[in-house]
Amino acid sequence: MSKTGKTAKNILFVMHDQLRFDYLSCTGHPHLRTPNFDRVASMGVRFTNAYAQSPVCGASRMSFYTGRYVSSHGAQWNGFPIRVGELTLGDHLRHHGMSCWLIGKTHMKADAEGMARLGLAPDSVIGARQAECGFDAWIRDDGLWGEGPDGYYDERHSPYNEYLRSKGYPGTNPWADFANAGSDDDEIASGWMLANSDKPANIREPDSETPWLTREAVRFIDQATDPWCAHLSYIKPHWPYIVPAPYHAMYGPNHVPAPRRHDVERDDPHPVYGAYMENRIAAAFQNDEARQKAVRAYMGLIKQCDDQLGKLLDHLDATDRMDSTMIVLTSDHGDYLGDHWLGEKDLFHEPSVKIPLIIYDPRPDADGTRGQTCDALVESIDVAATFVEFAGGKVPDHVIEGRSLLPLIRGESPAWREFVISEYDYSVTPQCAKLGLEPRDARLFMVFDGRFKMMHAEGGFRPMLFDLETDPDEFHDLAKGDAHQGEIDRLYGCLAKWGRRLAQRVTKSEDDIKAMRGRSLRKGILPFLVDGSEVEDEFTARYRGRAPARFAED
Repeated sequence: MSKTGKTAKNILFVMHDQLRFDYLSCTGHPHLRTPNFDRVASMGVRFTNAYAQSPVCGASRMSFYTGRYVSSHGAQWNGFPIRVGELTLGDHLRHHGMSCWLIGKTHMKADAEGMARLGLAPDSVIGARQAECGFDAWIRDDGLWGEGPDGYYDERHSPYNEYLRSKGYPGTNPWADFANAGSDDDEIASGWMLANSDKPANIREPDSETPWLTREAVRFIDQATDPWCAHLSYIKPHWPYIVPAPYHAMYGPNHVPAPRRHDVERDDPHPVYGAYMENRIAAAFQNDEARQKAVRAYMGLIKQCDDQLGKLLDHLDATDRMDSTMIVLTSDHGDYLGDHWLGEKDLFHEPSVKIPLIIYDPRPDADGTRGQTCDALVESIDVAATFVEFAGGKVPDHVIEGRSLLPLIRGESPAWREFVISEYDYSVTPQCAKLGLEPRDARLFMVFDGRFKMMHAEGGFRPMLFDLETDPDEFHDLAKGDAHQGEIDRLYGCLAKWGRRLAQRVTKSEDDIKAMRGRSLRKGILPFLVDGSEVEDEFTARYRGRAPARFAED
């Protein structure tokens, strides 16, 4: 029951794409005020050590949706299909009487070959769910409607472009011409160029992507009756870094934190790190003028996200749903924004791999932790486990590899994990080619125990190691010398322990296996008995007594 005695039956699962953990006022940003994120934090628990399972959109999201590590579900990069039949949130929650809906982005690609092999029609209910990562799609829009010499980046239908055309924006791709562009002397000033990030997007603010998705969420909520999980997956503040007025001009140069980077990082860097510091993304963010414009737009996009979150919270309050709805606020990964000489995401420094996670549980057993923080080591796969328990189910821990956070939200002190893992497959990137690696060797693993963070790189490279207690900015790679070999060996032991996890026995649970023990005896399979006295009489009853008459011979 909720605080007011109502049954808590709904989940609003809000994800903001590429939102850094420290770009909220409740997480300590010096200038960016986010009162509505703070409002949810005051109602629930903010987890201060939450980590994505991969610092790239597609792989991270598939871990959120399956509750499984990246190397378990296998969809390790954007556009890598998640294999047909992989259990997802929708499968787990529908089993417990809760529908599961998508509003926005998944970055998921269907396993079309697998569906064809199994004869699953894309327009059937099960086929549609397989094609949408287990969700029923209220509206899906992945948000990047790029258009180049070889056609569109995303060849699917764009509901957002359809909306813009309905509002009078002309052209075949108004996203590119209006939502992702300003204007400069009547010329398109595309958001793809950071030089244009200080310009207002050439669109009415209510028609931009974030307000549009908020209205779609309200429309869904207003018609929903049965218990539901709604995955409201915002496209922003992911690049392109351009935002409509008035948000484009809310922040000036004095509001932009200086980049956290140090010359020592460029002194004999790890080869993979060095390759990323030299790519085009890093070069753009090493340009101080371009970085200034991009970060100010990024902050404006977050402010717009916060304002829209406020409208959503107010609607839940006004329609008497706040006390029956769990609210989860998170992100799929962060954004370097020039820190560590990098842009975007990809590696395992805190700005990239650490994520915000705020959970409001309206039920009375969470009253004791409202407004508190929790510093337990949390992984994104824990969200799926939390939802299953909230829906009234037992977490199938032979499938879902995360752990329910509800005991922590209730203020309990369960035995907890000692380290977190993140994985990154960079086989399709220019960095893989630059390093001369085969795709199978272009893989990185992070092990973090709350103090020491190690990155292991396949392909014969040395590791990286940081001590976040003495070096919270992660400037000094301790693996350049041999003074910390003991910590490296210990963390490799953690990685080996994780590698031995039970990941693929997903068709039989522990309870199923225990129930199977001895079942064959009761079915009359009695191998290796000497005289039958080894088992109870009931097991041999069928095989004792007078022998039947011989069969008649021809």
